[in-house]
Amino acid sequence: MILFLLLILVIVMIGLHSRTANRVGALERELEAVKADLAKRQAAALPAAISAEAAAAAMKDEPVSPVELAAREAAEEDPVPETQPAAGAEDVGTGHETVIPGPAAPAAARAKGRENLESYLGARWPVWVGGVALAFGGIFLVRYSIEAGLLGPGARLTLAAIFGLILLAAGEIVRRRAMPQISERYGNALSGAMVPGVLTAAGAVTLLGAIYAAHAIYGFIGPASAFVLLALVSLATIALSLLHGQALAGLGLLASLVTPALVASEEPNANALFVFLGLTWVAVNAASRFRRWTVVPMLANIGIGLWAIAYAAGAETFDPMPPALALIVMIAGTGFFWPGARYGADLAAKPGWRGLLTRPPLKITLSVAIMALLPALAMTLRQTEEGGIVLFAAAAVVATVAALGASRAWAVWPALISAAGAVLGIAITALSWLDYSAPIPADGQPAPAPLTFGNEITVYLLLGAVFTFLGFVFLRRFRRTEPEFSIVWAFLMPAVPATLAFVSFLNFGDLGRDWTHGLYGLALGLVLLAGAEWLFRQSEETAEERSGPFIDWPANLLVAGSFAGFTLSLHALTNGIVTTILVSVLGFAYVLAMRAKPWPALPWMMAAATLIVFGRIAWEPTLIGPNSLGTTPFLNALLPGYGIPTLLAVATAYMLKDSADFRVRNVMQALASLAGLMTIAVLVRHAMNGGVLDSRVPTLGEQSIYTLLAVGFSGVLLTLDLKSPSPVFRFGSMIAGVIATVNVLSLHVFALNPYFSGESTGPWPFFNLLLLGYLLPALAYALVAWYARGRRPQPYVAMLAVAGAVLGFLWATLSVRRFWQGENIADWKGFLQGETYTYSVVWLLIGVALLALGSRLDARSLRLASAGLVLIAVVKVFLIDMSNLEGILRALSFIGLGAVLIGIGLFYQRILVKKDGEPAPADSQESTT
Repeated sequence: MILFLLLILVIVMIGLHSRTANRVGALERELEAVKADLAKRQAAALPAAISAEAAAAAMKDEPVSPVELAAREAAEEDPVPETQPAAGAEDVGTGHETVIPGPAAPAAARAKGRENLESYLGARWPVWVGGVALAFGGIFLVRYSIEAGLLGPGARLTLAAIFGLILLAAGEIVRRRAMPQISERYGNALSGAMVPGVLTAAGAVTLLGAIYAAHAIYGFIGPASAFVLLALVSLATIALSLLHGQALAGLGLLASLVTPALVASEEPNANALFVFLGLTWVAVNAASRFRRWTVVPMLANIGIGLWAIAYAAGAETFDPMPPALALIVMIAGTGFFWPGARYGADLAAKPGWRGLLTRPPLKITLSVAIMALLPALAMTLRQTEEGGIVLFAAAAVVATVAALGASRAWAVWPALISAAGAVLGIAITALSWLDYSAPIPADGQPAPAPLTFGNEITVYLLLGAVFTFLGFVFLRRFRRTEPEFSIVWAFLMPAVPATLAFVSFLNFGDLGRDWTHGLYGLALGLVLLAGAEWLFRQSEETAEERSGPFIDWPANLLVAGSFAGFTLSLHALTNGIVTTILVSVLGFAYVLAMRAKPWPALPWMMAAATLIVFGRIAWEPTLIGPNSLGTTPFLNALLPGYGIPTLLAVATAYMLKDSADFRVRNVMQALASLAGLMTIAVLVRHAMNGGVLDSRVPTLGEQSIYTLLAVGFSGVLLTLDLKSPSPVFRFGSMIAGVIATVNVLSLHVFALNPYFSGESTGPWPFFNLLLLGYLLPALAYALVAWYARGRRPQPYVAMLAVAGAVLGFLWATLSVRRFWQGENIADWKGFLQGETYTYSVVWLLIGVALLALGSRLDARSLRLASAGLVLIAVVKVFLIDMSNLEGILRALSFIGLGAVLIGIGLFYQRILVKKDGEPAPADSQESTT
């Protein structure tokens, strides 16, 4: 009874308020009409100049928010009365209706529409708290009746249902009678109070609670009846949200999503579940599209996605069709309900790539793509248990997301996320089969039959073909209007099928010869090549419309995609060294095609082919397997396997030496140079190790050959740079010299030095390991340093000279030790007195020779090197010879040192002072060294 008295009191108060509000509103309208008439008369009496100035100020453009823009568009499409809210002018994200004043609305009403703290605290919060209080009041009333034993369960549930219906009716009465007067009188200030919406929400919650209690607590109704009643209330709440705002729509959506979980059944029906969720999604999005809400549809996408994931993860018997169909309805419905043309004004404000990644409706596109991808990936985890139909369903969902990306200009995120989902899906499929691919039979049991992957191959190849087809569809429709998004699709349409096909071939295909993947790659390459021709022709037709340089990125990306398709075909139909050679031949064929088609991407394909060859070499350096590689030096499989790609790379670099695209020219020069050096090094490695390519540490002789190659490579690049200047040759020559010098200082001097390693130097006196390891590299360094004088920076030339001097010094010193110690010059043998004396003699002789050569060539650097070497000899004589030598050897050591030093002093006086006593001019060439 108390409940009914409260309801009657509320209705009476609302009626009295409505009547009073009508009278007050009429009086205010009359007053505003008088004020408007008075304002017109005053404006007519103002000077003309002031009126013109005011008119000019009124004509100035003011920034318009997206909400106001949407409200104006809705008002133009469907004019509404002055006192009624515009259906299309919903404040996005809040559920508050925006009232658009008509032409006769007074200015005072607009001023009153401004919300202040008083109206916010006095009008909004009491309503919200009041709605919550009503809900708690009903709950407490039912609880009191239970505790007091006044009513039975049936009566209580009946009263609760009646109470909910009364609240719904009260909300509708307030919306129709009280809210128009409030909006007319106070404008937007009290529009957020949501009195009708709060009453309606309280009624909906009460009805839902009564229905659930009737089923779950008291068992008055069965699961089917409870499900139907809960669904009807939820959908009715969503329908009423068109009148009461987005918050009520969110409540109805929440109730719909929770309904299946509240109603327990011994035999759950997946078809009924996802049909209901699909209908709920359609209802929510229809209402949201009409009112331009974006939060509620995003939540609807998340809800369906979570239900699909829960079903895929927890169902004992998994049927992929119901969730897949529900997800497809969600994806296709998004494209139907949210056309991109309605957002033209927002797109125009964000041009280029920034607009591409932030275009609306962003919340909807991200949610629909992600919440479709995650269930599809969850399905792939079940495909090893349930069979190929699950994989087909998951692929259908991913393909539908991709179709959404190709059908709408704003759907960049669905396009990218669907591509990522396809790649992740095949990766999950491949990993999930690892536990099944190599079963170990139990003792005494027959071995299981080998697994076949026909379904997996078919699904992923078809999915890749769908991306290619959708890419053509998008380019045909949006290429000119969406240039940035066209680049995205031109990348996805070859990248996704090529990636899926490669992964499918490596995991599920026949690595010997796979005709399925081979023909697929061939078809993909031909289709993309034809697409590139189509796009380039369109570019030629519209060339007059453009000004300045232009790169047709979509067309060039399709050229690259065709190369990827043909490369897949080669890997599927051939193997080993044949594949390596044919990949480079394929890249060179693209270069030759430049004679017929001046497409910028063609020479880059040779660069890609060379990198693929490098990758194959890194995977298997022998190219044909270590057991099949012969031991004959140079004349073996390595020569064509490394040599043919190198020759083609060198030929390409030569053909591009006059290319206007300096980037591809430099890249090919670098790759050709690296390929040439690698080819020679591998052949040397094979020859020096008895036909074996492994990771063993090289000997001094082998490392000396590498050092000679690096120094010679530096000189060759220097020569090429002088003939055809290029930054690749210029910096490459110096990088090669630096690498060679680092090897010299680390390996020749220390790690591989026979004095430390104990390696035999060979039986021959002069033609031995010391010649190859030290003297020849020293001469090579000296030659390159002399060649680089004046052509390379002075520090680099000095580095080469110092490295050569160090190697020459080591050759002379170690040769002395070999003369006294024999083939083995290891440090454990100690030093002989004659050996110690010979070091001093040899070092002084080298110093004198350098001094004479420096004087002859007028090179100050050589004379300084001579002085340094003589200084080392002096230190050695006084510190070592004095203590270690005895008798005549110690005397001869000091006598010889003194004579050489006096001679050097006289020589310097002769070359530095003229006959007339005037100083000689500075060296003419030292400024360059």
